Amino acid sequence: MKATETDGWMVVHDGKLVAEQYAGAMEADTLHLLMSVSKSVVGILVGALAGQGVLNVDEQVTTYVSELEHSGYRGATVRQLLDMRSGIAFSEDYLNPDAEVRVLEQAVGWAPRRSPDVPKTLRGFLLTLRQDSPHGGPFNYRSCETDVLGWVCEAAAGQRFHKLASELIWSRLGADFDANIGVDSEGTGMFDGSISAALCDLARFGIMIAHEGTSLRNDQVVPEAWIADTFAGGPDSREAFASSPSDTRMPGGMYRNQFWFPWPDREVLLCLGIHGQMIFVDRTTGLVAVKVSSWPTPQDPWRLFSTLAAFDAINAELAPRSP
Repeated sequence: MKATETDGWMVVHDGKLVAEQYAGAMEADTLHLLMSVSKSVVGILVGALAGQGVLNVDEQVTTYVSELEHSGYRGATVRQLLDMRSGIAFSEDYLNPDAEVRVLEQAVGWAPRRSPDVPKTLRGFLLTLRQDSPHGGPFNYRSCETDVLGWVCEAAAGQRFHKLASELIWSRLGADFDANIGVDSEGTGMFDGSISAALCDLARFGIMIAHEGTSLRNDQVVPEAWIADTFAGGPDSREAFASSPSDTRMPGGMYRNQFWFPWPDREVLLCLGIHGQMIFVDRTTGLVAVKVSSWPTPQDPWRLFSTLAAFDAINAELAPRSP
């Protein structure tokens, strides 16, 4: 943990706290930026709204957000965005200041604008995106997909994201602390990566997933069928993942409903964020592990897979699997 710039980590097994440690300035009530773990929160919100009949994941996104009709998202479905399978041209190269992921940050106000042509709002930026391949193709990680999903949730439910997430997720988890989300100049959340939360409440989020959508306080946060679908994947989820133009480094894995699945033969789910954020959930053993970090670089395979190996070693120690 020390070698991977950990700010805090926690392990829970069958709902019982096993380990909890903090480093540096972080304490139990500190809200830590989740980066793209935020995407998994959005995925659960979509599931909750789908369970209520507020939205249909097989509908096109323009059914809910007509403004996107003249963007590259025309014809894309909510399901395709959930699984990062639209045909939108979008670079997630964090080290390139001109990549779309970095321009998105400028539009939100998270980074200085490098050009007067950069839109001044998140929605304005999303409307500029164009399609360069058929929707429904291979998996390709794009942060913009989650931002459109957040917009779809707000439009379908008629409420801002922070109110929806508070009512449908955070309050039902029985969270100890409020979470927050960064917003742009018109109050739109940066849904793909700007949620901050306390470590213990991230663990509660993971426990809810391990418990088939039910929180520790026995509230149904998301339908059991949504969790089942998330773990099962679609008929071609693994094929789409294997065909990704990017190096996922997870052979046989998949991406479903804004979650990562690193292994083909185990029910282990990950929420991942750059700079070292992770929630590890093994539905079979009931283990949930959480880590928040401050890596010096956005991505680092050694730090990522060392953390994954560490949590899996703890998993094996606490809940030995049959040979």
